[in-house]
Amino acid sequence: MCAFCIAVGIIFPRCADADACVWKVSNANGALLYLGGSIHALQPGDYPLPGQYSRALDASSHLVLEDDPKASPEGSKDLIKAGQYQKGDSLKNHVDPRTYDYLRHFFALMNVPEAKFMRLKPWFINLVLSYPSDQYLNLGVESFLTKRAKAESKPVSGLEGVREHNQVFEALSDRESEALLLILFINAAHESGGGVNVVDAWRQGDTNVLWRSFHDGFRDFPSLGERMVEARNRNWIPKIEGYLRSGQTYFVVVGAAHMGGPNGVLALLRERGFKIEQL
Repeated sequence: MCAFCIAVGIIFPRCADADACVWKVSNANGALLYLGGSIHALQPGDYPLPGQYSRALDASSHLVLEDDPKASPEGSKDLIKAGQYQKGDSLKNHVDPRTYDYLRHFFALMNVPEAKFMRLKPWFINLVLSYPSDQYLNLGVESFLTKRAKAESKPVSGLEGVREHNQVFEALSDRESEALLLILFINAAHESGGGVNVVDAWRQGDTNVLWRSFHDGFRDFPSLGERMVEARNRNWIPKIEGYLRSGQTYFVVVGAAHMGGPNGVLALLRERGFKIEQL
């Protein structure tokens, strides 16, 4: 789901001097694949993408995203349904009163009546606020690469199935769901106050800054960060290793939050003896 990595000594790849969050992964037998860290939603001014993304796609025969775009319509319907409380229940019954009052004030400033959000779960509100317009999603790294891959008749698939992907959110407890939403507001306040600009840091390949930003955001709720990012990283590694053994060249693109840190995709692959080179 965004872009976060860290470098400690020589264990983790240094990214501050790189131009983009794109890596080549290879083994002793010469098999290779490409990894890309993405920003899921961009704006027109964020283009063009760093050239490493196009070069990695050109060198690959398959594109792999977090979830399969072919399953998106079905998955979206299921996610919307899961993101609403049953009739007779409401958000007010599942969050701290202070959180509800803050949301009521926040949406009032946007001229959104209480009836519009009162049945939405906190994690779903987080998604709505994170991606307020399909325009920005359509400008995201995944969307751009998917269009190019399809134009070149390259297969596009996902690391996670619909159910597996949606469960990341649907399985959250009330406390985790509320925390996820509050973290969104806290991080937005930090950015507006001169904090880390995620898109700028991603474009510069400054994953040290990005990983610290992510880590700080989940400091008070590390188990949530574990569920959202690190647990998924571990689930993906066997699949990525399978791509390396396939005899084909894959370009695997996921939210760059998954790339760095001691339990990031890059570190986990290094532990397994793979060579990592940043493009």
